[in-house]
Amino acid sequence: MPRTDQASTPLELALERVGDRWSLLLVEALLDGPRRFNELGDLVAGIAPNILTDRLRRLEREGVVLARPYTDRPPRMEYALTAAGRDLAGALRLLADWGARRSPDSEPLRHSLCGTPLEARWYCPTCTVVVEEPAAAEARNV
Repeated sequence: MPRTDQASTPLELALERVGDRWSLLLVEALLDGPRRFNELGDLVAGIAPNILTDRLRRLEREGVVLARPYTDRPPRMEYALTAAGRDLAGALRLLADWGARRSPDSEPLRHSLCGTPLEARWYCPTCTVVVEEPAAAEARNV
């Protein structure tokens, strides 16, 4: 049940925009570049054409995907990520890594030189300091 007495959290706001499975998989499929409708249907296994259409329209309304026509008759579209859509790449990689670490069939991302699993860290580019999670959480509450 949605909270009515408090403002939405940043995570709630993000999930309202792209929080379902199909939307995230479509963003992942578009990370390598623009795709046409049938290509996306092939890349995202199990998605029905009506769901694909719905999610692409929703992502376009949210400013995550841009639809560009490549033919007029019949009208055909090519879909690409906007800058906002490309910004999701980091979050998707973290989510995929989280899933890989909890699956016996997947491997987490590893450092190519030594093979050690990589870890994500918060980093302040101004101070050039890696920020521990509690300090990052305090900043969100300000």
